[in-house]
Amino acid sequence: MNARTRRLAAVSLVAVTATAVLAGCGGADGGSDAEGGVLKLWTHNAGNAAEYDVVEKVVNDFNASQTTYKVEIEAFPQGSYNDAVVASSSSKKLPCILDVDGPNVPNWAWGGYLAPLELAGGEVPVEDQLPSTVGKYQDKVYAFGFYDVALTMFARKSVLDEHGIRVPTWDKPWTRAEFASALADLKAGGKFEHPLEMGTGGSGEWWPYAYSPQLQSFGGDLVDRSSYKTAEGALNGPEALDWAKWFRSLVTDGHMAQKSGSSPNDDFLNGKSAIEWDGSWDAAKNVEKLGEDLLILPPVDFGKGPKIGGASWQWAMSANCAKPEGARAFLEFTRKTKYFTEFAKATGTIPATDAAAAQIPGYEPGGRYESLVQSARDFAVVRPVTPAYPYIASVFEKTAKDVVAGADPKSALDEAVKQIDANLKLNDFYAD
Repeated sequence: MNARTRRLAAVSLVAVTATAVLAGCGGADGGSDAEGGVLKLWTHNAGNAAEYDVVEKVVNDFNASQTTYKVEIEAFPQGSYNDAVVASSSSKKLPCILDVDGPNVPNWAWGGYLAPLELAGGEVPVEDQLPSTVGKYQDKVYAFGFYDVALTMFARKSVLDEHGIRVPTWDKPWTRAEFASALADLKAGGKFEHPLEMGTGGSGEWWPYAYSPQLQSFGGDLVDRSSYKTAEGALNGPEALDWAKWFRSLVTDGHMAQKSGSSPNDDFLNGKSAIEWDGSWDAAKNVEKLGEDLLILPPVDFGKGPKIGGASWQWAMSANCAKPEGARAFLEFTRKTKYFTEFAKATGTIPATDAAAAQIPGYEPGGRYESLVQSARDFAVVRPVTPAYPYIASVFEKTAKDVVAGADPKSALDEAVKQIDANLKLNDFYAD
């Protein structure tokens, strides 16, 4: 274990407890009847049949298209996938090809897990992709994805009309004052105990993904992105403090549950809440249940414009790949519009290119879900592009939960900044 790997393991969210997971999983890319040998591909989709089927189709197509390389898939449950990668990186047994959650790309690139990619080849130019679907670190591309997801607000038109609430548009989203007035009116109507469903029963990456865009819309952030050397002022400045007080007030005003139920989307569909802050992955389900009464609304503009999180799962090449020319050939092969289309169709996500969107019912121009594509294009903010992100995310999750539970907002944010800054200094600001 080299010095960098030791430091990375120390700061990563995942514990190195993957021995059992890795048992029987050969990381090294070995030989085969193919002239160039076997290329291992790791994916997090062991429990996701729809996406796994597309991965398998792409691999089968590639293997049938040539005789030099043979790609073999090893699938892991998503819950143990990162553990497996971290554990294998220390022994340099990563496969040639692996998928990576977009926010982790800088961490894995800095840690020496990933190799930069040259994406000049392939049918789809990288410039055609939604920016959030291309994983970069220090101006180099390390990963690309076939799709993204978008946060949005779902509501019933009939409910907003009943309470005399304006339906916001992408050109004129709700302001902070309008949103507060809407929640107050819905609460006063007496039908909803908590008119706003924010999914506060979730955990892990959901918290920075769902709530840091609102912090950014207030004018704060998780870290000072001008230097990536401190969170001072970004996470505990006046704007961030304003966000934290607002976030807590949603509970004290009775607008949001301190902890949501186990299925917040079902609660919304069953009429327990009037407005749901949720992801595009539930859009088709909601349309099926509510039909034309369903509204897909833009995020609120809290002062610095509407914001949502960007970046989902992407594909990359490991730095220790013994056959990088084969991995590059495979990744280049995948960059076809038909695969961008098939991944998005299978997963109900937002296709990464306009060409793919045009081929998916609802995502084409004028389609039911075109607004989600627009939101991903216009409002997406990738999470901080720093190797420290996994640590920052964990600190933010705890801090936001503490605030919602009643902790003093200023003290909580100051403590978060103290912890993040200490981690940055401990790791020499993640310098190369």
